[in-house]
Amino acid sequence: MATIRKFSRRGRWVIPAGVVAVVAGVGIASAITVAQAAPALPPRTPAQLLAAIAGDHTPVPPLTGTVVETAALGIPQLPGAENPNSLTSLLAGSHTLKIWYDGPRKLRLAAPVQMGETDLIRNGTTAWLWQSGSDSVAKYLIPAGHGDHASEPAMPKTPLTPQQAAQQALKLAGRSTRVTTEANVTVAGQAAYQLVLAPKASGSQVAKITIALDAQHLSVPLQVQVFAKGTASPVYQVGYTSISFVTPAASNFSFTPPPGAKVNTETLSLPASHMPGQKPQGMTSSGQVIGKDWTAVMVLPASEVLPGGALSKVAGAGSAAGVAGQAARSASGGSGSISGSAMLGALMLAAHPVHGAWGSGKLLHTSLVSMLITNGHVLIGAVTPSVLYADVAQVK
Repeated sequence: MATIRKFSRRGRWVIPAGVVAVVAGVGIASAITVAQAAPALPPRTPAQLLAAIAGDHTPVPPLTGTVVETAALGIPQLPGAENPNSLTSLLAGSHTLKIWYDGPRKLRLAAPVQMGETDLIRNGTTAWLWQSGSDSVAKYLIPAGHGDHASEPAMPKTPLTPQQAAQQALKLAGRSTRVTTEANVTVAGQAAYQLVLAPKASGSQVAKITIALDAQHLSVPLQVQVFAKGTASPVYQVGYTSISFVTPAASNFSFTPPPGAKVNTETLSLPASHMPGQKPQGMTSSGQVIGKDWTAVMVLPASEVLPGGALSKVAGAGSAAGVAGQAARSASGGSGSISGSAMLGALMLAAHPVHGAWGSGKLLHTSLVSMLITNGHVLIGAVTPSVLYADVAQVK
């Protein structure tokens, strides 16, 4: 995990399997996992490790620590990628996050940014999101009982902590997944077991996901790594560089808006799983999901993602640079903020024309993520291009 990012409602789309960010960061990786002899630990089976982390029966102990996330798609620079508070920073660079945790109702995340800091503080049913460079503060009123389990993400939405990244990965641990272990490792000075999840399906571009579990506190993932097929180093990594299992001081969870700051209050609703009339499985608020587990693909209406003037150019031979520029201008609205449409416009710079029985469009294919843009839809997932081509015919 890297930094606190406040997404717009249109920007809060999630790539299935939790692997939208493709990470290189070899230098950061070496800082997280120290190259040394595997620590000697009592033997644990994959089933034992899976049980230790999969449920809420073992609470996460109080802790403080520093987490580092690295991300890079191996494509040209994206607009806003230099700003750790932007959506596009998910796709490039490395980010640092400081954590104070005293149960799911008391959490503070602090992300250093240029000339300042961004803080998310939850204390009971109130959460604050503050950026030191802004004159406004967001206050969130959280429904009683929501987020009271460590596996539930704290509200408002934030990037993944190692705990949340592990929970995302564990959603794949079904019949489509091979669960094993690898040699023990040392992460942030802590001896750890390694749980390994690997897809059985050939259509996934993920080779495996490794989860390092603290040997003394098995409910605490210290590191999550994603390996793409054909790569020796992790292409995604989030983990602790330092961690202490101590109770943070109560002052860490107190927050008073600075003088003169405008406070914007929002009451958060319960998640859809807690409410009647929720959308059926396979549907999202802005599109649909085709497939499941490792080969799940998110389908988004192009009309909601790309500006209308760009649609006619997506599948044609028009200038991708022109489309990207129009997307960026439309997304920023003169304010300088970057939305998902600007990001997709920039991604088109690296996409190339493709066609088949399904029609024509543009394809971006990286070591981990594939994205297909047609006149009507945007399909993206951690799958091979052939999976996207087959899924286009199923789009509703």
